[in-house]
Amino acid sequence: MKIAVIGGGPGGLYFSILTKKAMPHCQIDVYERNKPDDSFGFGVVFSDETLGEFLKRDMQSYELIRSKFAYWDDIIVARDGQEVSIAGNGFCGCSRKTLLKLLHQRCREEGVNLHFEQNIDDLNQYQNADIILASDGIASGIRTQYEKEFGTKITLKKNRFVWLGSTKPLDAFTYFFRTTPHGVMVAHSYQYEEGMSTWIFECSDETWQKHGFEVTNEADTMAKISEIFKEELDGHPLISNKSHWRQFPHVTNEKWFHNNIVLLGDAKATAHYSIGSGTKLAMDCAIGLSDAVIANPNNVQAAFEQYEKTRRNTVEMIQYAALVSLDWFENMDRNNQHPFYQFAFGCMTRSKKVTFENLRLRDKSFTDKVLKEFNDRFNTNDNDNGNNNGNNQILPAAFTKFKLRDLELQNRIVMSAMGQYSAIDGKVSDWHLVHYGSRATGGVGLIITEMTAVSKTGRITLGCAGIYTQEQLLEWKKVTDFIHQNTQTKIGIQLGHSGRKGATKKPWEGVNEPVDLPWDLLSASPIAFNDKLPIPREMTSKDMDVIVTQFVQATENANHAGFDLIELQAHHGFLLASFLSPLTNLRTDEFGGSIENRLKFPLRVFNEMRNAFPKHKPMSVRISASDWAENGITEEEVMTIATAFKNAGADIINVSTGNTLVHQKPQVGRMWQTPFADAVRNTVHVPTITAGYIQDIDQINTIILNGRADLVALGRPLLADAHFVRNAQAYEQFEAIDIPNQYKAGSSHLYPLKAAERKQTESMKKALKPKSNKK
Repeated sequence: MKIAVIGGGPGGLYFSILTKKAMPHCQIDVYERNKPDDSFGFGVVFSDETLGEFLKRDMQSYELIRSKFAYWDDIIVARDGQEVSIAGNGFCGCSRKTLLKLLHQRCREEGVNLHFEQNIDDLNQYQNADIILASDGIASGIRTQYEKEFGTKITLKKNRFVWLGSTKPLDAFTYFFRTTPHGVMVAHSYQYEEGMSTWIFECSDETWQKHGFEVTNEADTMAKISEIFKEELDGHPLISNKSHWRQFPHVTNEKWFHNNIVLLGDAKATAHYSIGSGTKLAMDCAIGLSDAVIANPNNVQAAFEQYEKTRRNTVEMIQYAALVSLDWFENMDRNNQHPFYQFAFGCMTRSKKVTFENLRLRDKSFTDKVLKEFNDRFNTNDNDNGNNNGNNQILPAAFTKFKLRDLELQNRIVMSAMGQYSAIDGKVSDWHLVHYGSRATGGVGLIITEMTAVSKTGRITLGCAGIYTQEQLLEWKKVTDFIHQNTQTKIGIQLGHSGRKGATKKPWEGVNEPVDLPWDLLSASPIAFNDKLPIPREMTSKDMDVIVTQFVQATENANHAGFDLIELQAHHGFLLASFLSPLTNLRTDEFGGSIENRLKFPLRVFNEMRNAFPKHKPMSVRISASDWAENGITEEEVMTIATAFKNAGADIINVSTGNTLVHQKPQVGRMWQTPFADAVRNTVHVPTITAGYIQDIDQINTIILNGRADLVALGRPLLADAHFVRNAQAYEQFEAIDIPNQYKAGSSHLYPLKAAERKQTESMKKALKPKSNKK
């Protein structure tokens, strides 16, 4: 087999070493446009885990690299002179030039042919190769020639960055944040060999413009940055190496191979440097590709298919984590408003891969600082805060109280609105009493009921609850009375109207399928939700008057039924949400067009409800912050919506996303909707509730501590476990005082059990942590 490797970066070189080592008779030629000693950039970063993989694959490469790296265990987050060190992070830095030299040495030892100063854009010279490996970087000429075949997409991200070096010695990987008159700048910095360190400076485009930086003016860039970071550089000079300002290109390819050409490294996929080195990703993929070629020596296409199948999911997960991490840096100015330890904690947990417990196992002294700062702000000693015994106790974030108007919640865990579809003629039953009652005795801070219709034709299904009759009010009152008499849980009701998503079967009878005798549907515009449901009628001003009256009556009924809070349903494409999204509101009158016009009717509904609900009781609004579809609602429009509801008297915004269209394309993952709640909370300065694939108490604590939301709503976890909160309290060894007398005896069993389970889990995590590769 003949293999031509185009581009002599670490990924292509490492693939060549591994493949030649396993297949000695294979001819591998590496073609590089630069000289052997050329290197653009300064250092590269590897984790202990990555180095451990190198150890398994090629001991010689591992030993060579390990002999040359600078090792550190700490990460430091510093902001305007204040800093904190977080231990337990095993990383090393190595000079990129040194790394290339070491890999050149290994290539020669294995018999790989190296060709430098080559014209690598001419594919004709590789026609005899069985495999052409395109590892020629972000601007890959080979990939560009076949971008349609590969399905290449390149998106430039918002921030500006420049890669520089310095002689400043560093004992740890350090994020230096500096607040300037024009915005926040950060230096991602680390030492990669004695006397040399890498400094990647990053800021928003607005900050970059206001400072007057120029893309290629290296002297001006270094002069200005040296002044801004003079304390951090401590008299040490900056060093340039074609250090031009750039915007990070997010590269994806729908296919990783075409004919005999296969992509590797940045030519294939990029991941923002804030989650680690692109070199690491390239070398990981080099391992995967080499394994595939070795397993299929006589079938190149099978090898490529195996490579893509085994690596794509991992690469896409890393890319997603990198985008989430990048999002935090793109919003540095917004995050900068947080107190220092919360800011540092947010930086450390930005990609959602690291959580509070991860950091606690690495460095408890850091998480103690984070938790104490949070408690000092939110856990006052008024009435001992109603929590536990003893003053000044440091409480888990989830079990601190939270107040909205006169309503005080015992903890920050919320039961999300989840349809039960079990009402009869809109009346709730014993099912609902047990359903909501068990979650209340189970300790949730706040229950938000399933969407409760304000009219008979406002129901989604025939099994949906309502509160438009006196009989329905009285049945709901049985539920609220039980909860108030037997627990400290508070209960809110979500009032809504199905709009164009109404008259459908219960989910277990047919998802989004119409009932046999559907009623007339209303919406902002005559657009059916799917091809099975009828086209709704565009609402007239008279319809609007009727709907407002129904919401007001439902509000008064909810108050008489004893609800502590009302949440207005303005999300997921239902009636009010259909006015807010440009995808479902095509009106040309005063209620369509601009976001200000699209807001008019939902805002009118809310204002009338707020006037009808007692002033001491809070109100929430649930909105969709993304339609997950092209030309959908924008972030700017979402902020306008949240601001309008806040100004109208909304006490908290429940931030959801999607379900506006059937053909949405959401990016689902753990805690996937928290960035939207974060943006609303910290831009509009209003409390938020978040939801979406949040599964355990660690994730809840992490979200609250890094300031992304104030309350965390659980759906499916509470469907599966009515006592989720009690188990979480035992896991945290939090001595809850609200456990019903009938259940208190169970604590003597549950708390030791959960303590033992936690100890076992933590022991396993410690055992699985990669061993240090430091010599």
